[in-house]
Amino acid sequence: MKSPYLSILTSILLPTLIVLACNTNPNLVGKKNGFAIMQLDSSKFDTTINNKKVKLYLLKNNKGMQAAITNLGGRIVSLLVPDSSGKLVDVIVGLGSAANYQSSTEPYFGATIGRYGNRIAKGKFTIDGKNYQSSLNNGANMLHGGKNGFQYQVWDAQQTNDQTIILKYVSKDMEEGFPGNLNVKVTYQITDNNEVKMDYEATTDKNTIVNLTNHAFFNLNGEGSGTILNHQLQIFADEFNTVDSTLIPTGIDSVKGTPFDFTTLTKIGDRINTDNQQLKNGKGYDHNFILTGTKGLGMPHAATVIGDKTGIVMDIYTQEPGLQFYSGNFMQSKNKFKGGAMDDFRTAFALETQHFPDSPNHTNFPSTQLNVGDVYKTESIYKFSNK
Repeated sequence: MKSPYLSILTSILLPTLIVLACNTNPNLVGKKNGFAIMQLDSSKFDTTINNKKVKLYLLKNNKGMQAAITNLGGRIVSLLVPDSSGKLVDVIVGLGSAANYQSSTEPYFGATIGRYGNRIAKGKFTIDGKNYQSSLNNGANMLHGGKNGFQYQVWDAQQTNDQTIILKYVSKDMEEGFPGNLNVKVTYQITDNNEVKMDYEATTDKNTIVNLTNHAFFNLNGEGSGTILNHQLQIFADEFNTVDSTLIPTGIDSVKGTPFDFTTLTKIGDRINTDNQQLKNGKGYDHNFILTGTKGLGMPHAATVIGDKTGIVMDIYTQEPGLQFYSGNFMQSKNKFKGGAMDDFRTAFALETQHFPDSPNHTNFPSTQLNVGDVYKTESIYKFSNK
């Protein structure tokens, strides 16, 4: 039984009302007045944090694909794409309010990550001979920008049309221990080819390090549909970063003959419980894969994922050298998703386009240093189709 419809005002450029409702099947959503019925109440995102207004924004293309994004953490809250029967499925797990994101035990759901995605050992790095110390928020290490990373910031948002939103944030000099005033611009666009384009740009007034990404948690069967272990995954990588027990890279190894060989389509769960030290260190998959450079859409084709229940296919393309595959190992049923399901163990996965973890401390890894006068610029595309 559906709850009463709730309305949401998108933007001055998209004054149409979209109808929001709970659906009896949390995996599939219908349409009304040309817009998807989403399990969201936009008023629960209308608030003020740190003297800045938080809102929920709607993007849509001409084929029915639709995304909800909040400027709190630059988060993708919802992403509706058609399955093999044409029904819309919300393939990104998210929370139902700004307050829920603030109190969540998992701070990274859908967030734009920075200033440095992934880990830096002991939070220590050196730039031009000077030592720096970031905050420690993952045991002995820095993770995803430190204790007060970009996921907690309220970004300046401008929705330029139905399909595009531009998010901007100024990370002040020595914020979380990183030098330089970093001006960041991230553009999220829903294209008519059913793609989510993510364009990142940054400049600095002091030499610094930068590694930006998005931390969407996906379930191509739909939020609340259960485990992701039967999804098929292919990663275009012949090598991966081995890690220690704190998930800091220890080197580079071949995927051949290991549970990390996703060079052909393989179920995520097929080898996840193998007696393998790397899987023990990550409590599953939580590793950076080194992309081969296999081309697609004019850039490396990073991965293909297929939802086993919906037939939804997600292809990832990126200008980044690496892809972090995280199999939801630390999901602990502590947070309620927007559709009512809990964030149960391995009910979502992340595939983050990125430079390598701890790159500033490994001279053989691609550099993440951004110098004064240079522009950090990178693009990733998540393209959706169905079988």
